[in-house]
Amino acid sequence: MSTNVPSERQSGDLPEIAVLFFDGQGGARSGKLEQLVPPSTDCREPGFSWVHLHRENSSAQEWLQKCNLDSFVVDALSAEETRPRCTVHGSGAILILRGVNLNPGAEPEDMISTRLWIEEKRVIGVWIRPLKAVRDLFDAIESNRAPVSPGDLVAKLALRLADRAEPTIASLNERIDVLEESLLEDDVNASKDTLADIRRTAITIRRYMFPQRDALTTFEIEDLPWLTDRDRSRIREAADRVTRLGEELDSIRDRAQVIHDQIIDKRSETMNRRMFVLSVVTAIFLPLGLLTGLLGINVGGIPGTGNPWAFLIVCGLLLFLGSAQLWLFKRLGMMR
Repeated sequence: MSTNVPSERQSGDLPEIAVLFFDGQGGARSGKLEQLVPPSTDCREPGFSWVHLHRENSSAQEWLQKCNLDSFVVDALSAEETRPRCTVHGSGAILILRGVNLNPGAEPEDMISTRLWIEEKRVIGVWIRPLKAVRDLFDAIESNRAPVSPGDLVAKLALRLADRAEPTIASLNERIDVLEESLLEDDVNASKDTLADIRRTAITIRRYMFPQRDALTTFEIEDLPWLTDRDRSRIREAADRVTRLGEELDSIRDRAQVIHDQIIDKRSETMNRRMFVLSVVTAIFLPLGLLTGLLGINVGGIPGTGNPWAFLIVCGLLLFLGSAQLWLFKRLGMMR
């Protein structure tokens, strides 16, 4: 079946209201909100529908209030702040996922949520900011690779969220590699700002990755009769991908901490070496300064006052004393 999917995507934007009808065999067609009817538990027709709405759209808000959803579900779909989670409610499930922010001028760690209400015959999604992974799913549907069930739709979306996160995490790994190489070359001036940015990004993304894994795992093991074994297997695969990404972020965070400790150690070592040199110089000149101070006091009885060679004798004595101190410090292992 040819696929006709909303393609309002200048600069990759999502349509504010997208309605899709799936035939359960990989095909899909677009529709309108007026064509959607509340699903019947007695319906045995194959396929399901997916409506994806922009929360700020007035028509979408009006439809949400009239689509026969429990107020708990509507509130969850419309909440201002969300974290990845899965909550079974009646015969359906609320699933909230997050993806990296790849919109122009945005920070990847400012992760974007997508909220789904999933039933046997329909999926209702709500978004606030456009998410590239959802656009990727629309593109796949346009290529006649549509989901065959609600569980398959969740798995495909979760896998695309992971696909979109992988380049960002790979970039963090490359930046960590550069910092490690600079330390191996004894460059202790590795940018602390860069290191702090890497750690902040890794920690922020990680904060959502593991809850997202838990949400997918919960959805996979819940006793929902319309989830097939194939659906559960695909969702489990998506959860494993998210787990690997979370472990990569753990590794990046740990490597960043090691680099930070190495920078501190190298700077402390450099400071200690400089302080040691200053201490040796002070130790050498302290007795010399004391001697010259005694000879410089303006009182009678200073030896050598009438001797024309007295100054040279004193200079020779100071040179000998300084040399003797240097020899003693080297003998005691204080200098190398």
